[in-house]
Amino acid sequence: MQIGALSKETGVHIETIRYYEKAGVMPKPPRSSGGRRLYDDEYKSRLSFVKRCRELGFSLDDVRSLLELVDGGYTCGEVQDLTLAHQQEIKSKITDLRRLDKTLGKLAANCEGGDTPDCPVIDALFVTPIKRSRNQPG
Repeated sequence: MQIGALSKETGVHIETIRYYEKAGVMPKPPRSSGGRRLYDDEYKSRLSFVKRCRELGFSLDDVRSLLELVDGGYTCGEVQDLTLAHQQEIKSKITDLRRLDKTLGKLAANCEGGDTPDCPVIDALFVTPIKRSRNQPG
């Protein structure tokens, strides 16, 4: 099949497929005599694997590591180690996002949302609050 059909069957954009090939996550496919890329079911399966890994938040380096295990023979323990490390990264990001949510909530609570150019949210985002002249619009 050609790249358009592969894209349609996997839901992966053509540009993304090409990017994965350049990034070394997907092998370069053989080409027809006319120079078109030709993909088979094995390639489609591997691309679906990469897509699912990315949906679960694995980085390209993590995907590469998983594929190296798949290609070289793997143990369930090795895959589990990578998965648990990724899960720990996710938990850390969740903690950071909760902290960010709390901070933004506090900033927004300090804002009256009126028509004045003075805004405590903007002031908090600057290291040094900006000074406005009386005639300067907000």
